[in-house]
Amino acid sequence: MVAATGYAPISLTLDNVPASGAVATNALLTAMLRANNQVSDLIFSPGRPPQVEINGQLVPVEARGLRPLLADDTRRIAADLIGSNKPAITMLREQGSCDISYGLPGLARFRVNVFIQRGSCAVVMRVIPTSIPDFSSLGVPQTLGEIADLRDGIVLVTGGRGSGKSSTLAAILDRINQTRTCHIITIEDPIEFLHNHKQATVHQREVHSDAPSYTQALRSALRQAPNVILVGEIRDRETIEMAFEAAETGHLVLSTLNTVNAVQTIERIVNAFSGVEQKGIRTRLARTLRRVISQRLIPRIDGSGRVAVVELLKVNARACEYLEQGARLDETIPHLIKQGRSDGMQDFDSAIAELVLSGVAAEDTALIYSSDPTELRRLLQQ
Repeated sequence: MVAATGYAPISLTLDNVPASGAVATNALLTAMLRANNQVSDLIFSPGRPPQVEINGQLVPVEARGLRPLLADDTRRIAADLIGSNKPAITMLREQGSCDISYGLPGLARFRVNVFIQRGSCAVVMRVIPTSIPDFSSLGVPQTLGEIADLRDGIVLVTGGRGSGKSSTLAAILDRINQTRTCHIITIEDPIEFLHNHKQATVHQREVHSDAPSYTQALRSALRQAPNVILVGEIRDRETIEMAFEAAETGHLVLSTLNTVNAVQTIERIVNAFSGVEQKGIRTRLARTLRRVISQRLIPRIDGSGRVAVVELLKVNARACEYLEQGARLDETIPHLIKQGRSDGMQDFDSAIAELVLSGVAAEDTALIYSSDPTELRRLLQQ
């Protein structure tokens, strides 16, 4: 039978499944990963069989003797993943969820979220590639390599869940690592891609195990002589304030934000502050913001996976003027991006149109992911 997602359930090869149906955690993870090379997430929920996400769609997995998960199963899986990580145990107990990293030696690493729902544990595991991707393999503009030449300011990679933000950020950081003799500090929750020393010296700190919070780690980083600071995610006003301070004191700050485009990104930052503060925040943004890279993943027409499509804003003199004057960003920024193609800027709809015209994406799918379907149809007709 074909699953509601459009994918047939995946059959696993599992040896020696006990009569209870409770499979050892590492054996189950290994089998789920090896079942399909497009797996991006693993999900364990009481009352459901284990599931994998493939190209944005959830697919159940099956094996002889493997039954739907019980609350005891998901609790055991969570305990195996957390191990003796006391900060994670405390956070799960007090806040109802925790983030950790987990690795299968020689096979994969994961970003893991364990959370409580209806009194039982559920687990979501994001697969982190063992090798750091480059711009070509991600399909993002090669002009992102220019970020390695920036000496200060803020660069934000944005997008929804599962849009590939972490991979793009890792590729940018790796380009810096390859081309600059500098000191890089990353602050992540948890650490995802592992960066070895290349031209740069790289120190990676994990929130809760190496530092109590993003804010504390950022404050400490300013005393650790970095040139580049990567903050895994900007989550609150306090982190924004620290990122501003770092950028204003000569550091290049890289981070992510869960926003869908450049306009929403800027508005999210400005609206984190009270009305009387917002004029000053716009001025600080105009002085420190260098790039906003927003991305989405679109299914390929041949069903082989998804391809990244990117909106790229370079903050030039005109963008600074719009920010400082408090202009209507939803009117000015999209126009600025479209007019800035010669300067390396890129809007979503033009990038999506190129994918359709080159036979990578289907037109009906592209219209779903476009910012303005009417504009996309016009571009395709041209």
